[in-house]
Amino acid sequence: MRKGGIDMDVNLVLAALAEPTRLGAIRIVWDGGEHCVCELMERLQATQSRMSRHMGVLKAAGLVTDRRDAQWVRYRRNPDLPEELAAIVDAAVAAVDGRPRKAAA
Repeated sequence: MRKGGIDMDVNLVLAALAEPTRLGAIRIVWDGGEHCVCELMERLQATQSRMSRHMGVLKAAGLVTDRRDAQWVRYRRNPDLPEELAAIVDAAVAAVDGRPRKAAA
């Protein structure tokens, strides 16, 4: 799949979500808000370099977008993520959070 100039591949998304720190970051940014890398570092107990590397993987997978704010970078859920890929992330977040997934209509 291709949207917005970013390769949106299911395998890339699944690989990005397979690492615990990245999945934790997605759980945080999936609330729809914008989150500073400093917040992600604190909540996930990660160094700045480690967090930046993980967020780069999530960005390359097309799951997040970023915005520079002085010395920090702020991340948020990619609003242009195709629905089918967002459903994969929704399911992963729901599974980790222990919430039952909605049945398909």
